[in-house]
Amino acid sequence: MTTLKPFTIGNIQVDIPIALAPMSQVTTHAYRKICKTIGGLGIVYTELLSSKGLSYRNQKTVNMLDWRPTENPLAVQIFGSEPDVMAEGARFVVEMGAQIVDINMGCWVPKVAGKGAGAALLRDVDTATRVVEAVVNAVDVPVTVKVRAGFDMGVVTAVDFAKAAESVGVQLIAVHGRFAAQGFKGEADWSVIGDVKQAVQIPVLGNGDINTPQDAKRMLEMTNCDGVMIGRAAMGNPWIFKQIHHYLATGEELAPPSDEERVLMAVEHARLAVATTKAPERVTCLRLRSQLPPYLKGISGKRWANEALKHVESLKEVEGILFGILDPKRIYYVDDHNRKQSTLIPVN
Repeated sequence: MTTLKPFTIGNIQVDIPIALAPMSQVTTHAYRKICKTIGGLGIVYTELLSSKGLSYRNQKTVNMLDWRPTENPLAVQIFGSEPDVMAEGARFVVEMGAQIVDINMGCWVPKVAGKGAGAALLRDVDTATRVVEAVVNAVDVPVTVKVRAGFDMGVVTAVDFAKAAESVGVQLIAVHGRFAAQGFKGEADWSVIGDVKQAVQIPVLGNGDINTPQDAKRMLEMTNCDGVMIGRAAMGNPWIFKQIHHYLATGEELAPPSDEERVLMAVEHARLAVATTKAPERVTCLRLRSQLPPYLKGISGKRWANEALKHVESLKEVEGILFGILDPKRIYYVDDHNRKQSTLIPVN
């Protein structure tokens, strides 16, 4: 059994030291609400938002401002490389109700890092610190940062940056133990998380390769970090936070959700996404194509459903496919949408 201690981000208390990591096209309001409702979760993060898009009031970016007060504590994550633009983006999300502003310095994908933002900032601690300081000075809410161990393989910059960030007013650091050059390959080096924790006084969250409650316990014990942050392991598995929390508090494992529970939660996710996302139903369903299959992982004989979900364009199609898993006596098809060949779809 591991002692679970609350921590604070500025003046905001996080009662459960377990966080949902920011993930592009995943951590929308719908999914954050599902995770919060199941329980075991202390703080959630939005998907990353472009500071330029926010500064220019780009409608697509503005539509991603989807949080509700009931989600707090919640951090709104922004990315960019220009201090003045980042500052303006931060001011805008605070005006829109953001309780915490988080700066992305962990994203390694080319469309972000290739423009000098995200994890690319870790190549130059001085530049990264100027970006952070501009955001801290621009808003009156706590500012946090999520980083990688460093950008180039083997070149650790997270520790020096964490100390600099703390000195300019950052209130929390989340550390993913991989280098940006690794992407999601290889193993996360948890020792970097421990080194950051030793270097600063502010709370530190550990991230990377936490797939089970036992992993969370080992990270906390190995690094002495203040909490754990779960990313990819939470995709299609919103129960993981409650499982980790229960295991850390009691030493006992909760039973995994049944196949039926997982399918029905996927349906709930889809319905909530369509109901709350500020985008046309078709656009939302295109995003659901990658968000829903993880719910079905391990359910035998459902390869046809994963294939069918790759082509959905409406909530009706999503429901038909998912409910078809629970009732195999029905015949299913999906509208071909001018494709050369249609997939399985429900026939009434």
